[in-house]
Amino acid sequence: MKEHCGVIGVYSMKGEPVAERIVKGLSALQHRGQESWGIAVHGELILKGMGLLGQGVDLHAKRILTFQSNRGIGHVRYSTRGRTILENAHPLDIEGEFAIAQNGTIANTEDIEPLVRSEFRTSESTTDTRLAGLRLLQHYRREKEWTRAFRALSREVSGSYSFVVLTRDGGVLGARDEGGYRPLCLGWDPENEQHIIASESCALSALHAEFVRDIEPGELVTLSDGGLKVTRFAESTRHYHCPFEYTYFAHPSSKIEGRYVYDARRALGRVLARKYPFKADVVIPVPDSARPAALGYSEESGIPMEEGLMKDRYRKKGSLRSFIEPTDKSREEIVKEIITIRPVVEGKNVIVVDDSVVRGTSSKNIVRALREAGAKKVYMVVTFPPIRHPCYMGIDFPTRGELLANKVDGKETSIVEINRRVAKEIGVDGLGYNDVDGLSEGIVLGKDEMCYACVSGVYLGLKKDPVLRTREEMKA
Repeated sequence: MKEHCGVIGVYSMKGEPVAERIVKGLSALQHRGQESWGIAVHGELILKGMGLLGQGVDLHAKRILTFQSNRGIGHVRYSTRGRTILENAHPLDIEGEFAIAQNGTIANTEDIEPLVRSEFRTSESTTDTRLAGLRLLQHYRREKEWTRAFRALSREVSGSYSFVVLTRDGGVLGARDEGGYRPLCLGWDPENEQHIIASESCALSALHAEFVRDIEPGELVTLSDGGLKVTRFAESTRHYHCPFEYTYFAHPSSKIEGRYVYDARRALGRVLARKYPFKADVVIPVPDSARPAALGYSEESGIPMEEGLMKDRYRKKGSLRSFIEPTDKSREEIVKEIITIRPVVEGKNVIVVDDSVVRGTSSKNIVRALREAGAKKVYMVVTFPPIRHPCYMGIDFPTRGELLANKVDGKETSIVEINRRVAKEIGVDGLGYNDVDGLSEGIVLGKDEMCYACVSGVYLGLKKDPVLRTREEMKA
């Protein structure tokens, strides 16, 4: 699966350069995107590159050290719309008026493009972020004020977004859609007198900054020489926080909507142990995001947890995350570099804890490896419910045909039957998906505060039903 991205904005009230701080913050958000990276600081050309941040920054270190501006934004990309090319890497320059970077997906580009095309040149490969940026520019030119411009944009776009913007006059903006699909938080570094906007609080920790609060859905944060200003540009009757942030995407050290991700994952493991009390000798996590859940399952069940699967971090892709790799081939390559610890599993009944089963490619390979290492029986429990529908709010599984739970169930069936069919497909002796109630219990957010469109197929948070597109259309 591949736009869960990471965004950051930094503004130094002391007037000190922030480019290195942006790079450091982005490094802490690398888990959110590994396709490309970019930084934009006031008065300089946007700098961006393909692949991992560390590799690119090493090549451009001398240039980055020359950046003297005290304000800027950055981005690491994991795309849902548009091709994986340097031109589409964020931040994007919008007609020389501002730079913009996004975490999310605008689902109704077919509505926005005609409005933009009346003034700007576009093509079939124009990304959703560029279209939204161009439309925002049109509104800003009319309104002459950012809150009103975002208010006008929010009425037109359907989907999810957490934007950071660097304006031509040097302001840094952070805006979160009224549904609150994607996280965005505000931090303050008292020692360096820096305001920070970031996708996750783990970036604040990396910068030794204080977590101030989550930016509320529908809020616009403006950073300038005058300090911090917060305005509201949109309202919603309810929120649609993405539970996948808690089970997979976010860093375990991050705090989102008042709940630490680590605590949520651990609690989800306890929920699964109560729902699926499989009899086994050992509990093992699929590295790395399932570790807290495996610990919770072990604590609740009394079955010891051990590390039966390890990533080989010394190979080229050992530290990457298979979920956000762009192709089946690249995902399989990463899974192949997960090493089975034979003494942990040989001759034993094993419970594997995973965060999700989406296409099933990784799960099949892991189960096969465990059996080859001598596991007697293999069970699997999954913290996220069966994913059977496309996501148009920021995760890259745009077609139902890709999704294993959809392939095996055909029509709407009970979770018991889905468990049985998926278990047979990936080769385990028993499988247990979480359900919506269990997800809500573990995360400690009400069911009416989260988005379950990928589970239910009901896109309540969108302003209109999404146009179902093929993968080729989404990545054109």
